[in-house]
Amino acid sequence: MLDAVAGKVRKGAIGLCEHGVRNGLPPSWFGWRWVREETLRDYFATGGTGDLTVIHPEGHATNPLPVNIDDPAQLSDDPDWFGYSQRDVLSRPSGETLHATVPGCRVVSFTDAPKARFWPTVINSRDKAFELREMRFRPGHGGTLRETGQPRRIAQATWITERVYTNYSHWLSAHLPKLCLLTQRGEMENLLLPEKRPAFIDTSLRMLGFNPQDFATHGAKEVIEVDDLTLLQTDRFRPELLCPVRDLLGHRPDRAPWRRVFVSRRRATIRRLSNEAEITDMLEKAGFALVTMEDLSFEEQIRLMGETRVLMAPHGAGLTNMMFCAPGTQVVEISEPLYPNPNFYAIAVAMGLDYWKIDGTFAGRDDVHRLDRDLSVRPDRVDAVLRKLAG
Repeated sequence: MLDAVAGKVRKGAIGLCEHGVRNGLPPSWFGWRWVREETLRDYFATGGTGDLTVIHPEGHATNPLPVNIDDPAQLSDDPDWFGYSQRDVLSRPSGETLHATVPGCRVVSFTDAPKARFWPTVINSRDKAFELREMRFRPGHGGTLRETGQPRRIAQATWITERVYTNYSHWLSAHLPKLCLLTQRGEMENLLLPEKRPAFIDTSLRMLGFNPQDFATHGAKEVIEVDDLTLLQTDRFRPELLCPVRDLLGHRPDRAPWRRVFVSRRRATIRRLSNEAEITDMLEKAGFALVTMEDLSFEEQIRLMGETRVLMAPHGAGLTNMMFCAPGTQVVEISEPLYPNPNFYAIAVAMGLDYWKIDGTFAGRDDVHRLDRDLSVRPDRVDAVLRKLAG
C-alpha cells in the first residue's frame, strides 16, 4: 500500500516538473527530474549554434534473402525491441551519418545498481538532451546532476561512448565504426575514452595506430562541461561505416579464405547450444573446427576470420566477428524465432556476406529471460545446410 502511494507521489512530482519545463522554466529548478529532448537535426534547424556536417545522407538499403530462405514470409515481421524486423532487412532506410560540433554541452553519466549498467546523455546549452542512440535522458542523470558539485571542464572533446560499450558485439558494430570514421578524418585527438574498459578497446586503438594512454578519460558517474563537443550520429548497419572496420583492422591472408569455423558457446554463461555434442561429429566431418572465442586474443580472432570461408554459430556476440570476414564468406546463424533479432542478418548483408538462417528452439529453464536462454537445434536442420554448403 505504502509503495503504491509513494509511486503515485513520485509520478505526480515528475508530472509537475515536466509541466514547468514545458512552460519554459529551467530544468535545474526542478532538480533535473525532467528535460526536453531534441535531435541534432532539430537543434540546428531551430537556431542551435555549432557545426553540422552530413557525411552520409539518408538512403535506402535493398538486401537479399538469407541463402536458404526463398520466401520473405519465412522471416519474422516482429520488430520486437529492435525497432525493425528480420523482414525489414530486405528493404530498410539507411539513417544518415552526422558529424556535429556543439558548444556549451554537458555530458552526464551514471551507473545503475545492481547491474552496473552505464548510462550517458548529452545536454546542450538550451537545457535539452540530444536524442542519440543508447544515450537518452533518464532519471539517474538528474541524480548525477544534483549530486555533482563542481563539474569537470574541458575545452574540446569527442564523445562516442554509448550505453553498452563494454559489450563486445556493440563495440564492434556501434563504436568501432565511429573510431574508424574519426581516424579516416584525422579527428582522434580529442577523443574521450571510458576510464574502465575491456582490453579489446585498447587493442582496437593500437591496431588503428594509437596509444590508448594518450587519450583523456571519463568516469562512470560524472558531469563534464565541454566548450566544444563533437558527436557522431550513425546507423549501425550502413556498409559505409561497417566496411572500413574490415579495411583498417582486417587480416588479408595470402590465399583465398579456406577455413570452416563453428563458434562454440560452451564456455558462455548464457545462450549456450545445449545439444552441441549432437552436431559435433557432423560438423567435424564437414571440415569445421570448433572454436571458443574466449581462447583467442582479439588479434587472433581477427586473423581467424580473415581466413574463414564458412562461419557458423548460435546467436551471440562471437558472431559479430563476421565483420572481419572477406566478402562472399558464408555466415550461418542458429537462432530462436521467438527472439527475432535481425542484427546479424543486417550486418552480414551490409558487408557483402552470404547469410544463412537455421531455426533453433529455446532449451533449459523457462524462467530465464529469452535474451539469455540456451538454445537447441535439430541435427537434421544443420545437416540440410551443410549439404547445401557442400554443393
